[in-house]
Amino acid sequence: MSCDRGARSLSLRCILLMAASAALPACSTLPVTGPTGHDIEHAARERSTRVPGAQPFQIVEIDSAAAVPPVPAVPRSNLFTPPPSPTDLLGPNDVLTIRIYEAGVSLFGKPVRLGGAAGASAVASAADEGTNAETLAGIRVDDLGFIRLPFAGRLKAAGRTTSELQEMIRSRLKGMSQDPQVLVAVDQSITNSVVLAGEVNKPGRFTLPTNQQTLSDVIALAGGFRGEAKDVVARVQRGTGTFEIRLSDLLDLPQRDLPIVPGDRITLISRPETFSVLGAPNKPDEIRFPKGRVSLAQAVALAGGANPNAGDAAAVFVFRYVEDSAGAEQPLVYHLNMMRPEALFLSQRFMMRDKDLLYIGNAQANQPSKLVQLVSQLFVPVATARAVLP
Repeated sequence: MSCDRGARSLSLRCILLMAASAALPACSTLPVTGPTGHDIEHAARERSTRVPGAQPFQIVEIDSAAAVPPVPAVPRSNLFTPPPSPTDLLGPNDVLTIRIYEAGVSLFGKPVRLGGAAGASAVASAADEGTNAETLAGIRVDDLGFIRLPFAGRLKAAGRTTSELQEMIRSRLKGMSQDPQVLVAVDQSITNSVVLAGEVNKPGRFTLPTNQQTLSDVIALAGGFRGEAKDVVARVQRGTGTFEIRLSDLLDLPQRDLPIVPGDRITLISRPETFSVLGAPNKPDEIRFPKGRVSLAQAVALAGGANPNAGDAAAVFVFRYVEDSAGAEQPLVYHLNMMRPEALFLSQRFMMRDKDLLYIGNAQANQPSKLVQLVSQLFVPVATARAVLP
């Protein structure tokens, strides 16, 4: 039959022929958003036995409380923590200010007039208007841990406290000056400091005020963290070792607070935990954890539940990589039939993990209705043509 005649003489049979030819390729594959639950179970069996080179995976049925995977424990520090050392311990690159008070003839060219008795009262009398003291500022401890002072020579400062260094300088000057008194102050402490960077309000180098500071203490020294605790990970680098802990875990479990030692480098990293939702939910999406812990029941609720027109509540799956005993990642699929009332309780105990994939399978019973809808949509133009054409 020829279809090249005028528009008014177009045959209805020609329209039916074109609509049918368009329906043939469209009906070969019905639109779906992914495999059904039966397809996933079939694939687990086939890939483990018959498909060469395919990555096999195992399905774990969550049908009892014993089958629910345990919640990962908050990590304990694997870093070596030495015994607390004095906070005024000196080391390379520290910058010092040294004040020397002298009685009688001054080594530095100007006599000191004391306001009281000589000897032990020399330091107190230095505050008097008629007294003078020599101030040596900007004395840096070299890379080998030494300083050099006039008349005192080269002195080992690294590994000593300020009190010990004061006594060393005083001993060196004692034979040259009458009862010298020495005060050592630390202007810049590199040895007894830590570096904070990343998601902190005031990044930089901070001197530890005591030798009992913890990770939460030094974060407070930097003005606190930016963002939400559940989205921030604290990384502590100590020598060649590294330890990470999420701030929400640190706040919930203060016993996991890590003692901080001089030289630590602390970086706060924004690393939100997320899970993906695919298949036939009401809202496929990548969802950020709204709080530190999210159960499977909450995850399904955040996804809007199974789509009533396409989803199958009996085919709820969680795809996850888990580490085996050798530390290698293995794919694992957890299945929960949420058409069973007891599964609703189990879903509250199943905790989601970062980068999990929540999949809601397509319902097999919806395939015939999809075919009817497809055929109906294809033949709407035919009905329209029949109503319009004479």
